[in-house]
Amino acid sequence: MRKIFIASDHAGFDLKEIIKKYLSKKKLTYQDLGPENDKSVDYPIYAHNVAKKVKVNKNNIGILICGSGTGMNITANKHKNIRAAQCFNLKSTKLSRLHNDANIITLGARLISKKNALNFVGIFLKTKFEGGRHSKRIRKI
Repeated sequence: MRKIFIASDHAGFDLKEIIKKYLSKKKLTYQDLGPENDKSVDYPIYAHNVAKKVKVNKNNIGILICGSGTGMNITANKHKNIRAAQCFNLKSTKLSRLHNDANIITLGARLISKKNALNFVGIFLKTKFEGGRHSKRIRKI
């Protein structure tokens, strides 16, 4: 069974709350790993927490949001078997799943619109890994 884990830093907090409403509306179960408000926090703590939860099961998915999406992405990718993808348009989002079997999406709350963020999350969640020639490449990461 797939579990969705979501977290942000202070800059991504408002977008995280919007994404949570979207997930609830779609009747998708998620676990919010923080923070609980928009007070200043250190993003690596939240990125590490999501990465640890995602790597427990290959079906788990993570959503991380910070100001640029970059800090969360760098931090999450320090974990073995995590393939976090910083998504900035529809094509990058779809390809991150199709070709890279990304298991965490990172979003930059200061760089993308709320509408685009929700579209990217929707695509990320519904797109399946193609496998085939991409599988051998994933094993080389």
